[in-house]
Amino acid sequence: MISSLFRALFFVALLVGAWMIYENFTGRASHMRDFDPKQVASLETEMWRSYYDRERVKLFNQLAELMRTQYHMSFTKSNSVAYQAARAAFVFKDGKKREDYEQALPHLVNFYQAIREGSDIPFDVQKAAKLELEWWIIHRQRDKYDKGDLDRALAELPAEIYQLPADRLMKHARLRQEAMTLRDKRAAAGGVSETDWKKIDAMLQESWLSLWEEVNK
Repeated sequence: MISSLFRALFFVALLVGAWMIYENFTGRASHMRDFDPKQVASLETEMWRSYYDRERVKLFNQLAELMRTQYHMSFTKSNSVAYQAARAAFVFKDGKKREDYEQALPHLVNFYQAIREGSDIPFDVQKAAKLELEWWIIHRQRDKYDKGDLDRALAELPAEIYQLPADRLMKHARLRQEAMTLRDKRAAAGGVSETDWKKIDAMLQESWLSLWEEVNK
């Protein structure tokens, strides 16, 4: 009886292992320009809410959904990649200075490496990770930077990923910056209302549509 149970468990373990190998190594090509701007914008709005509310599990699940729906990752890989992104976000959130923020970089490198492995565009993983972290820092310490620096930083990241001139992506960047600024101002004034979040979502909808139009010209 016990030996039969062990054989059954062993067989199940083999099946699970085979499924995980299949999921991770059969490869699902991601056509980087083929994303749904409306869905990306909605997910970004929700991820911002989760991040600022320190809802780690919720942010993880939203990131995993983004990986599956927009980058066509398997269930297993999407969860692994989402962990790296969520870990980077909260390492950064708990930081106080640049040296602290840079502790998030290895997780961002892992995140972009996973995206690059399935991407049809040969972007530089290290550069993309550093550009991601840089705009996070500029946003956090915007009083130390010139006006327009955040817009430029927000344009340079997708410019690297899509291998396009940053100037073509400034509308996308400006709208994202305006959405961030609205959230920051409302939070500083006492709280972000549901009406505010609807405005933020509308800005992000327009922002991601602008990006989609540019990368698909």
